[in-house]
Parts: sequence; C-alpha cells; structure tokens
Amino acid sequence: MDLKGRTPPSYIAVEGPIGVGKTTLTKRLATTFNYQVLLEEAEQNPFLEKFYRNRQQAALATQLFFLFQRSQKIQDLRQADIFEPVRVADFLIEKDPLFARINLDREEFQLYEKVYQQLTIDSPRPDLVIYLQASTDVLLSRIESRGIAAEQVIERDYLERLNEVYSEFFLYYDGAPLLIVNASEIDLANSDADYSHLVDYLLDIRSGRHYFNPTFFG
Repeated sequence: MDLKGRTPPSYIAVEGPIGVGKTTLTKRLATTFNYQVLLEEAEQNPFLEKFYRNRQQAALATQLFFLFQRSQKIQDLRQADIFEPVRVADFLIEKDPLFARINLDREEFQLYEKVYQQLTIDSPRPDLVIYLQASTDVLLSRIESRGIAAEQVIERDYLERLNEVYSEFFLYYDGAPLLIVNASEIDLANSDADYSHLVDYLLDIRSGRHYFNPTFFG
C-alpha cells in the first residue's frame, strides 16, 4: 500500500465490542505498517467459556485474568527497548472496567477496582485509538459466522449492553486522538477497498475526534 510519504501513528489501539472485527483490523494494520502486534488472546483465558455459559458464576475470575493479562502486555510494552518496532494493539486498557461494571456485583467490582488501580497507573498513551462500531444484529451475525464454539451462547441482551457501555465510554473519551468507524457496512477482513479507504483516512489524523463512515465513499 502506498502511504504517500505519510507516517502512521506510532502506537495504535483498536477497540470495539466482541465480533466487530478489531483483531482482524489490528493484524492488517500490523502487516501494512510492519508493526509489532499486541493481542488480547482471549483463547488463553481458561475461564472464558464458563463465563459465556454462566456469567454470574465466572465473571470475577474471567475479568481478573484479562486484567492481569492486559496489564502484563502493557508492562512489557513500557519496558521494551526504545528501538523496538512501533505497535498496534487490539485492546485499550482503560476500557477494561466496562466489562467489570456490567458483569460483577458490587462487592466484586470494588475488589476489581482496587486491583485495576494498582496495575494500570502508567499505561502508555496511544497515538491513535480506533473505535469500531456495529449494530447488535451485525455483531450476532459475525459471531455466528466465525464459528467459535464458546461464543455461540452469547445472548443478544449482553451484546446490547456491551454496545451501550462502549458508546458511553467513547462519547467522553479524550485520552488520545480518536477515530470512530461505522463498521456495520464495511468489510475490513475481505475488502481491500474498504481497508485502503480507512488507512488513507487515519494517516492524516494527529489530534481530535474523527468519524469514518464508509457509505460516504459510494
């Protein structure tokens, strides 16, 4: 891809609810920019399948595992040599409490908050955050299509709540330049045209809040 002499943001974080395509986009960006990739690797969480089947019973263990995993990746990032390749991640550590708020009871959330505050004090600031949005119907369709067995029991109500808390979080987010992408009508996995339009757009972002709606490109 021709970047036309433009320099990509050095540290990009891609976010969005389950099924929206954040890991796919993260990997494509890493390939395009020759970046090191940081992934959540949800499949390593031994509590996740139990969580999808019984959220109340497994929520705290699932949440704490993810928190420790993500914070360790952030620590590794901070301690890496300054000459390491630039990076793109499929998570933003500041988003972690969103899941805790909707899945944990009051006492569990208080415990989670104490651990979170201890682990996330010096998280590096991304140079760009990409927030992928999609309707609940689209998320359900993509989850079904990718066929991960543990995810097939995810309920519509849960996805709707996730969409709501994500929208609220990014409505007020000002921790880094933000690109909000309408991903309902875009195929970043298989459409080179959609992907190229997005990359061309993000290369010019240096500050502020921006919106990418693929319907504008016809």
